[in-house]
Amino acid sequence: MALMRRQSLVKFDAPLCETIVDTPKPQGREVLVRIERCGLCHSDLHIQDGYADLGGGKKLDTTRGMTLPFTLGHEIAGVVDEVGPDVPAGLVGSKKAVFPWIGCGQCRDCKNGDENLCVKQRFLGVSIDGGFATHVLVPDAKYLLDYDPLPVNQAATLMCSGVTAYGALKRLVDRPRQRNLLLIGLGGVGMMGLSFAQAMFKQPITVADLSPAARDTALKNGAAVAYDPAEPEVIRRILKETDGGFDEIVDFAGNEKSMAFAVAVAARGGKIVVSGLMGGQFTLPMVQWVYKRMTIEGFMVGTLAEAQELMALARAGKIKPTPMREEPMGDVQKWIDELRAGKVVGRIVLKN
Repeated sequence: MALMRRQSLVKFDAPLCETIVDTPKPQGREVLVRIERCGLCHSDLHIQDGYADLGGGKKLDTTRGMTLPFTLGHEIAGVVDEVGPDVPAGLVGSKKAVFPWIGCGQCRDCKNGDENLCVKQRFLGVSIDGGFATHVLVPDAKYLLDYDPLPVNQAATLMCSGVTAYGALKRLVDRPRQRNLLLIGLGGVGMMGLSFAQAMFKQPITVADLSPAARDTALKNGAAVAYDPAEPEVIRRILKETDGGFDEIVDFAGNEKSMAFAVAVAARGGKIVVSGLMGGQFTLPMVQWVYKRMTIEGFMVGTLAEAQELMALARAGKIKPTPMREEPMGDVQKWIDELRAGKVVGRIVLKN
């Protein structure tokens, strides 16, 4: 039997290391995909740490139910190598992106098409082995998406940073108040959001990030204005320059400072969608919330249907590619460390 190489989590809060196992054989509706590319996501860092930051010194244990060694990685694209007996054999050899947000298929949320909300989820690279490997076993062929003529790197990143940014922005489409839009946080997801927003909204797109390099990259890729949230008196300046703040905001960072900034620059009647997972606590005086008539919505990842919508837009050439960098799969820990240190602009895509 052929062997599968994996960059595995063998201990929480410790570097990944290579493990070698027999390549699994697909059963039923399962599909074995030979991985060509897998994107590196900030949530991979949280899984490696074994906790999420709840703020105030509190941590959410994310290790329960996980068996080590475990393979991270959920932005996957590759070639179908083998299929189970209930899958058409003609699928073998086809190039596919893999939707990773897979539910149990039986609960109310799954039957409603919201597998990304399933409490018994089987998310690839989160609860079952994912894409930092030579192969991945996908539970059902329906989670494979055609991506031709897109580059394989772009196809892979659409499956997490892409569908997350797209789904978050969809929560702001068709609102009655749409004077302006602010995107906070210009990591891999935020840069995807900037690209998509230009296709989804008519108004100029404003961005905010602490990194001068990220702000400069955003301006070169379509942002109309870029703010440094740490600049003195920046909130006063924004409220003046925007005539009262932003009607629509997406926080792609999701930490205490980014949310405090979002609330401060939100216009009356505005809406904030929080999609980042940096962590911490957020508090808001009830009077301020009511007085501003503000809406705040949490959002994590999109549905399979939204992934299909996004892929169709991308394949039709309606979405500009975003900054990304290709690196060897074996160097994944190096790039995890770089991402953790805030030294990555755009997306790192790992290549087998």
